Amino acid sequence: MTALVAVVLGGCSYSDLKPQSSLWEGLQTSSKETLNETPVSDAHWPGQDWWKAFGDRQLDDLIGEALKGNPGVASAAARVRQAQAITGLNDASLLPRVDASFSATRQRYSANGTAGGVSGTWQTLYQTSLGVGYELDFWGKNRSALDAAIGRQHAADVDRYATTLMISSAMVQAYIELQKNYEQIDLAEKVLAQQQSILDLTQRRFAAELDSQVDIKQAQASVPASKATISSLKEAVELDQNRLAALMGDGPDRGRSIRRPAISQVQPFSIPSRLPAELLGGRPDVVAQRWRVEAAGHDIAVAKANFYPNINLAASLGLQSFGFGDFKDSSSRMLGIGPAISLPIFDGGRLRANLASQDAAYDIAVEGYNQTLVDAIHDIADQLTSLRWLKERVDQQQQAVQTANDAYDLINNRYGAGLATYIQVLIAQNAALAEQRQLVDLRARGLSLQASLSRALGGGFSPDAIASDANPITHLSSTQ
Repeated sequence: MTALVAVVLGGCSYSDLKPQSSLWEGLQTSSKETLNETPVSDAHWPGQDWWKAFGDRQLDDLIGEALKGNPGVASAAARVRQAQAITGLNDASLLPRVDASFSATRQRYSANGTAGGVSGTWQTLYQTSLGVGYELDFWGKNRSALDAAIGRQHAADVDRYATTLMISSAMVQAYIELQKNYEQIDLAEKVLAQQQSILDLTQRRFAAELDSQVDIKQAQASVPASKATISSLKEAVELDQNRLAALMGDGPDRGRSIRRPAISQVQPFSIPSRLPAELLGGRPDVVAQRWRVEAAGHDIAVAKANFYPNINLAASLGLQSFGFGDFKDSSSRMLGIGPAISLPIFDGGRLRANLASQDAAYDIAVEGYNQTLVDAIHDIADQLTSLRWLKERVDQQQQAVQTANDAYDLINNRYGAGLATYIQVLIAQNAALAEQRQLVDLRARGLSLQASLSRALGGGFSPDAIASDANPITHLSSTQ
């Protein structure tokens, strides 16, 4: 009856405390119209080696090095091992505990404070014991603590994949930037060759008294300006190589050995046909946050169980004697067995405060999950929007490049025939150069957006690849 009363009182003492946030089981954001404007494919989830779509073997090798040598990957793996160890500690609490001990204590007993034949003498007390203890987890406290640890272990495992995705994505973006700078160097060197040719032509026109000294000075000034631009671009190339080497966890000398990229244009983009539904399990950040919600829910169960009696069974068996001669005698045996029950009666509100704290932690985890879900769908929508408008921009820019090149060729021919001024040539050349640079930037942005879309779609993440039961979307338990 006492135990029953304790259980009832324990349940009533926290009945008014519960979480206030709720999980979004679906995408509670408007995205249908945005997604409907994008080409759809039934099988367009990126693979785990999604970067291979760029067709550059060197890039594949560099990412392989980065995923082995980057300190962030090693740190994420260490966090997984730490979470596994904590899970092991909580798992051990469900099993009995067996301890063995032996002691030999030399002691003088007081002649005035000790009764019996040992008063006033030196004695050696020998004692050995074997103890067994087991907590009866009636209220599921230890089981809930284990489930919370398992949830955090799965979250750490998913975070490790998210780390590799972040690093591989950063490698691809830096590699695309490196290729863009190489292409800008090609363009600048082409312009430099044109300027040197124009300078030669201007000098001949000046000798023929068709141009002035001012035209020669302008033509001469354009050459070092272009060389300075090339130097700046070469600096950018080395910085990109340094960035790639750092992502690989290596020194800058490793970056010097990176050859010029040879990325090919990827296939036209599309998205999975079941994107809204499958996004819940296709992004590592979403899945990891969902595991944290589940772990926080189990922490609430632990906090509730603390309101109820704690029951332990203990048994011990051993030997104790003064002097080693009687140590093995059967009369030296000790034996004890019995339950130990503890019940919180007055704790100054500590248990309620702890439960309220766990409820708030659960609400924080839930809202973090909801926000992660919103960020995920907006991340994908941003990439799709940019890709959709980029195609039109590239088409228009190609026409602009063609027009500017035609204008430059026309002006250059007229200048050679003495029908145009050098200023007209310079204006046409600068216009053509600007349009060509813009086209190079747009093509690089297209590759960058393709990489960003693959990252936004989860980079080939699959909960089954992390653990066979590591999909909290399908079996998240109710903890409210």
